[in-house]
Amino acid sequence: MDIDAWVWWLIGAVGLGIPLVLTAMPEFGMFSVGAIAGAVTAGLGFGIVAQVVVFAVVSVALLAVVRPIAARHRNGPPQHASGIDALRGRQAVVLERVDGSGGRIKLAGEVWSARTLDSGQSFEPGEQVDVVDIDGATAVVM
Repeated sequence: MDIDAWVWWLIGAVGLGIPLVLTAMPEFGMFSVGAIAGAVTAGLGFGIVAQVVVFAVVSVALLAVVRPIAARHRNGPPQHASGIDALRGRQAVVLERVDGSGGRIKLAGEVWSARTLDSGQSFEPGEQVDVVDIDGATAVVM
């Protein structure tokens, strides 16, 4: 049985794709794409030297370009705050007197229970306050 070179490259691509799935190492995927490029080169009728060169160039190019981008996204902080993290640092309007024991504010269009950070401090209705933290369902303001 005589198998064409492009079939061997596709078998190699599948063989490199298996560890990608099992280990979640993206490098195997990049080598697999390089093997597909080698298969295309073989299918176009180029010799073994050209096939290996194309495999190596495509694989190394993917490693050089994709890996740093993936590392930057993996290690970087989240771009947008969400949930209670998005509420910290925002301003709110006092609806009912807020002191160390409680009160109500309007924060991000919703009414929240609130208390002051400093128990001796108080805010009257209409005043603007800064949200320092969220403690359960209570905004801590100053």
